[in-house]
Amino acid sequence: MLSTNQVYRALPNSGEVVLGRTLPSLLDEACDRFPNPRAFNQFTDTGWQPVSNHEFRTAAAELALGLLDLSLEAGNASGKTHSRQRIALLMHSDVNFYIADMGSLLAGLVNVPIDLTQTIENIIFILQHSEAKALIISNLDLLSQILPYLQNAIYLKTVIVVDVPIDWHQREDIGTRGHRDAVTWRNNSQCLSVTSSSHPFKSSSETSPRLLPEVFSLEEIRSRGRGKNSEACFQELNSQLIANDLATIIYIPGITGEPQGVMLTHENLSANALAMFTGIPDLALGAQEVVLSFLPLTHVLARVFVYGHINYGHSIYFSNSNRVLKHLKEVKPTIFATVPLLLEKVYSKLLEEGDKNQIQSQKQTNRWVNLPRHFTLSSFKFSTSWVRKTSLATLREATLQLSTTGRTLRTHLLSPRNAISPRQFYLPLYQSMMSWAIKLAQKYELGQTPERQYILMLKLVDRLVFSQWRAVFGGNIKYLLSGGAALKAEIVNLFAAAGIKILQGYGLTETGSAVACNRGQFNRAGTVGIPIAGVEVTIAEDGEILTRSPYITQGYYKSPEATQQLIDVQGWLHTGDLGEFTSDGFLKITGLKKSRFKLSTGKYVTSQPIENRLEKSPLVTNAVAIGADRKFCAMLIFPDLDNLHQQALSIGINLPTEDLLKHPCIIALYQALVDEANCHLPHWSTVKRFQLINASLTIENELLTLTQEVNRVKVLEVFAQEINAIYEDKRIQRRENVTIGKINDLCPVNQTFSCPAFAQSLSS
Repeated sequence: MLSTNQVYRALPNSGEVVLGRTLPSLLDEACDRFPNPRAFNQFTDTGWQPVSNHEFRTAAAELALGLLDLSLEAGNASGKTHSRQRIALLMHSDVNFYIADMGSLLAGLVNVPIDLTQTIENIIFILQHSEAKALIISNLDLLSQILPYLQNAIYLKTVIVVDVPIDWHQREDIGTRGHRDAVTWRNNSQCLSVTSSSHPFKSSSETSPRLLPEVFSLEEIRSRGRGKNSEACFQELNSQLIANDLATIIYIPGITGEPQGVMLTHENLSANALAMFTGIPDLALGAQEVVLSFLPLTHVLARVFVYGHINYGHSIYFSNSNRVLKHLKEVKPTIFATVPLLLEKVYSKLLEEGDKNQIQSQKQTNRWVNLPRHFTLSSFKFSTSWVRKTSLATLREATLQLSTTGRTLRTHLLSPRNAISPRQFYLPLYQSMMSWAIKLAQKYELGQTPERQYILMLKLVDRLVFSQWRAVFGGNIKYLLSGGAALKAEIVNLFAAAGIKILQGYGLTETGSAVACNRGQFNRAGTVGIPIAGVEVTIAEDGEILTRSPYITQGYYKSPEATQQLIDVQGWLHTGDLGEFTSDGFLKITGLKKSRFKLSTGKYVTSQPIENRLEKSPLVTNAVAIGADRKFCAMLIFPDLDNLHQQALSIGINLPTEDLLKHPCIIALYQALVDEANCHLPHWSTVKRFQLINASLTIENELLTLTQEVNRVKVLEVFAQEINAIYEDKRIQRRENVTIGKINDLCPVNQTFSCPAFAQSLSS
């Protein structure tokens, strides 16, 4: 039920609703209107390899025709879920991902992108649950890791490998990572066989091996299509697509931990991309805009952004998390999309440098330069009295462009008459300008009109310090887009003061990406902006954010019950997030109603499964996963003190409770429980740290609800100090602080747990 009748929508002139578009049509329009010889750029060992949007379209058409030649058929054009065959994509986030994506869509197939950080068993589950007939995979190394388990994906008929060596047909080492005796080539063909003994999912009663799918290279499939490609063929493929066809199934963690498939149509994704892009003011068309993409393309945010860039004819450079900072300076993008974690790291580094330089400047207090009484910046005149009283912190020699009485400040101070040495002048200013710039920027607030004196001070430090901050992102950034999780207001304000516009948004996979975003004059720190064009947002009585639009999912694949819980009879999608609108119409995220949350990396964590595993132990009364908008998942563990004391006495440890919870052997004991609970989870959702807490969760102290469920909001409030300590103190309760040898010496019983390979994430 809604709390009010107020429904929030996009403001006038803040974007357009463009329906009826298929995803391949976005590419076609760009090729016709904005031909770009460097539309797609892939980093290689020899540098950036450009691909024009026309070449890209040809590659997608060849792949589409090649896939159809393998008898992968689109089915009828009704858009019904089960009538269109599925093809899975287990790929790195590069140009080839989009060739596979666009090629499969052009063929009328439904693609199923799989996160490379998923566990092997989840990958097999997704292949089986989606009934994927084909799999496109980046390389033989990835194939070798999943190959011993593919016989459990009974619908899979074809595997297509993107990068293969010249002699790959003759190789016999595919899949030999621990399974050489189980994997063999058969009859010198491209068909592989795996014995059931190597497969952990199969029942012991099944002894006969099942033939694995045929394996092809991507070039072989494109070669098949190349011979059939023509303009008439291409137009026929396009004509068979309609906007409400199912385009993709994106699997996200379900509440129980089992992956759930979110169904999205061509129109869901294309219209969402166009609503976002038409709402960004002064966004240029064609090669004028340069984009650096490093986010996983299995993430709906990154994927929809790239669809928009494709349609606008922008030049897209594909990077990865290991090279992104280097490539920012090299590519010098005008548009960059990221998750909060990267911005938090840059922000922390700036504060760290400021603190370090402030300490250095204090050591140099006796070396201040006697500045002239006044100096000017452009046409503005400043008294130097406030300079002497302010903690200035870092100034690089090359950026000194101040002037005084018509001469550069450097010339004035280094003239024979003033007799000041270069070292006397530069060292104190170099060590002080950064701290002053940070303090100045921290006072900035988006949406507020600053005073004239403050504006002048910002101009002063802009060329001296802020330009160097912008250089971290290449120096040409027009729009820095942040999504996937919440970003602290102080980070947005600080970068805004330096001329770096961060546009934070909000959305879910289920909403086809964006629900709301900041843009242009509608930009406020601490908010996720205003609804994009075509979106309605309202707040339920309990504070939950509800939304409806042409972009929301058709539902969860093969899960009508979960779909009914997600979307009510009035068409409102229940996000599971709590929020409110500011007086000027900006949406703020205030908390979580659902147990599933997002890290600052943009990754989902489903808390209930790991909490339930821990609570099965007699040593644990309650376990509460934390980490929303943080860089990793952690756990508050509330021990069963009676059982713990008995366990401790059995191994010769008799201590008061507070001392007991700090004992290395007890920490090691709970670490073993956490290790076991972490098994079967992707590495990014595992518990990295935990805190043992001497407290009870009860209805009386409001830490439990009347239905005996954990009151997560109250837990976060009551134990805020302990939670902050987990993320601030790197030494907090981790077994790594005590070597295994020492633990064995200290503890009569040292429990350990080994997680099998199939229950761990891929090594990509």
